[in-house]
Order: sequence, then C-alpha cells, then structure tokens
Amino acid sequence: MDETNVVEAAGRWDIIKAGDTEEAERKPVWEDEHDATAFVDVTRQNRLKKLRTAADESVIPAAEYAARLRAQHAKLNPGTTWAELPWQRKKRRREAGDDGAIGFGEEEEEEEEYEEGTYEHRNVLLEQSDLVVKNKGRLPQGLLEVSRMKDANIEEPSNAVVQSVEFHRNGQLLMTAGFDQKLRFFQIDGKRNPKVQGIFLQDFPIYNAAFVPDGSGVVAAGRRNYFFVYDLQAGKVERVNCMVGREEKSLERFAVSPDGKILAFTGNEGYIILASLRSRQCIGTLKMNGSVRYLSFAADGKELLSIGSDGEVYHWDLRSRRCIHRAPDEGCVKPTALQVSPDSKLFATGSSMGVVNLYNRESFLGGVRKPLKAFMHLTTSVDNLRFNFDSQILAISSRMKKDALRLVHVPSNTVFSNWPTPKTPLQYVHSMAFSPGGGYFAAGKADGKVLLYRLHHYDHA
Repeated sequence: MDETNVVEAAGRWDIIKAGDTEEAERKPVWEDEHDATAFVDVTRQNRLKKLRTAADESVIPAAEYAARLRAQHAKLNPGTTWAELPWQRKKRRREAGDDGAIGFGEEEEEEEEYEEGTYEHRNVLLEQSDLVVKNKGRLPQGLLEVSRMKDANIEEPSNAVVQSVEFHRNGQLLMTAGFDQKLRFFQIDGKRNPKVQGIFLQDFPIYNAAFVPDGSGVVAAGRRNYFFVYDLQAGKVERVNCMVGREEKSLERFAVSPDGKILAFTGNEGYIILASLRSRQCIGTLKMNGSVRYLSFAADGKELLSIGSDGEVYHWDLRSRRCIHRAPDEGCVKPTALQVSPDSKLFATGSSMGVVNLYNRESFLGGVRKPLKAFMHLTTSVDNLRFNFDSQILAISSRMKKDALRLVHVPSNTVFSNWPTPKTPLQYVHSMAFSPGGGYFAAGKADGKVLLYRLHHYDHA
C-alpha cells in the first residue's frame, strides 16, 4: 500500500493513486438505477421548449436535460457558475492558473446573506460612481434575449399612476414618482429590490421627475408654478420659485441638460424657460411659433431641440440663444413626443396618429427632411420615447391603449419580434427607463406597479 491510499466515503471504499486524492472526480455514494431510464418531455411546458436543439424534438434523457439546463444557466448568467462544492471550486481555480487559495473576505462574502435592516441603504443614495459594466458589442436584430425579474417596486407599489421612472447613474437605484405625491427609491438587484426611501410632497401630484445627471438630486415638477429639488446627499427637499414675473401655472414638462446646469421648461405662448439648477433662478427664454410641446437636449447640453403645435422641429444654440435650424416633422399632425439619443446623432418624434419618425440629426440639420424610418406599429398617440445608453434600442409606448409598447432595434430600423408577447403583463404603460448600462428595462404602469426586465445582451453590475 505504499503507492496507493485507501479512502473511505460513507461506507464505500475506493482505491486512488497517491497524490490524486484531491484531483480525482468523486463518485456518488449512491446512484438511482432509474436515472438511466428516465426521460423528460420538453414540449410539456412552454418554458422548456427553449431547451430543444431541433424543432421536432420532444423527449430527451434526464442526463441530457440536466446538461442543457446548466448550459442555459451559463448563457443567461454570464460570469456565474452552476452550484459547486468547495473542492470543485478549488479544482476549477487551479486549472485556471490560480493557487486555489481563497482571498481575504471571499469566503465570508459567499456565505453572507442579506438581512433586512442591517444593510446601510443610505450608502446607495450617497454613491455616485458608475457601477455598471457597459457592453459595447453590437446588438443582434430580430430576437431580444429578455427575462422578467421581480417588479422594481414590489415592496411598495404606488397608489396611483407611475408618471416617471428613472435609474440613478450608478445603476443600483431606481426612482419612481406619480400622482400619489411620492418619490420612492428602490435598490435594484433583480431579486428583492428593497425600498430605500420615500419622500412625500404635500399637495403636489408629480407629473414628471428626473435625476440630476451627476446623481446628486432629483427634480420633481407638476401642474404648479414651482418645482421641488431633492438633495440625495443632504436628504433635504427644496421648493424652487424661479418664475417671478411669468404667468406659467404648470411646469410639468421639462428637460435637464446632460451637464446638469440648465433646466428647460415648456412655457406659455411658445416660450421655453431656461433656469439654472445651481442658482435656482430663471436665466433666459427662447421663443418659437405656436405653442411649445416637448423638449430634449443634445450635444452635451449646448443645443436644445423643441417641437410645437405647428409640427416643426427647432434646433437651438444655447450659447447664442438663437434658433440655428427649423424644419417640419414629416407627416406630423399633432406632435406628442420628442427624444434625442444619448450620442446626439439621432432623434425621434411621436405623433397623435401613432407614428414614430427616426431621424439622423446631422442630415436633418443639413436639409434632409426624410426620416430614416417611420414606425407605424402603434395606433394611438405616442407619448413616450426612450433610447438606451448606446442608442441601439428605442422604446416607444402609448398610454392610450393596452400593451402598446415596442422596442426598436435602431441599427437595422426594425422592431424586435419576440417581445413583448401577448402574455407580457404590460397593460397601460405611462413611463419607461433603461438602466445606464442597458441591462435593465423598467416600465411604470397605470396600476402603480413598475415591471422590471433583464436584457441579457448587456452586462450589469
């Protein structure tokens, strides 16, 4: 026995060569003789059909079923592994070139569980660093890999319509706001999504709310001649009355410049009101024909796009406060939405007829008035447009009709065909948001819930 060791495992004796005790695959102590003859019907349930490798495949062996489940898990959760025993984990690390040692704090992190009340939620509000890993790969067209997570506000749904939903720049915090006069903040992990904080604004139904780009605060507006700024770091709410001398009674529609310096509000009689977020004072106005309806910043806040009742799109240079270009939105009868892509290369408009026009902004400024594509997948007024961070996805929705939401693959100018499905519980969507890295998509509904979906093409912190 000088070259072999005898190892006892729960009453079973195996002879293993010396030095190979840790390296050898451990055999099961007991095996079910029926496993070899067991089969699984992958057509019995819809969620199992994705495991098929051929369209006509129906019954597969149990061992093959388990292998495909592991492969599906690895595909949907890149960077993670199937459940491993400690000795299996050490072996994998050695094969990868590691010495198998567990780093400081690693073992404790694996066994640590979240406990309600022990986690410092306040740190999430104070954190401003970018925690999202951004995947810059090209998004394939046609089919979108998406799965539903627990509702973003499952711990405390709103008591009214969710008018605004937006992610903090760190990707971990989600803000919701609506007619119940509350700002709510949730820590998004896709599993529990615990509530972090709630702010009540008395006698102030919130029509629109947005994070300041640097993540330090939230601007909330409604049908009042004032608005609120909530400082996340100080935990203070400030009422801002900056419209002295003006007759606007509603500031419900506004846009925040990407540099966080300027707020632009839609005013009366075609006026666009510019306010400084730092001084909380009105710093100027812009005047367009007709009435101004929607606003969106471009070029890092140096330019502003607006559209009004006459259906014309205006480009403003905020340094000179002059209109540098104006042209009609093709086929527009009544404009209902306007959104510029994060890279400022594209912009989209929505109309009351359900048509969404997608333009190349540089070409539009050069005199090309024909849109890249006109999307006619909705039949009622388009009231919400959202680009994701790399401008590869455009979300369009209408609150006037049930399940009226589509996702556009921008590079190919096509709509994803596999989502949403007839079983997707969208109902009436009033607000939408993509996470900073594109990994999450949130949709606020009329019933106060915020649906949360995982877009698997993008890596998320």
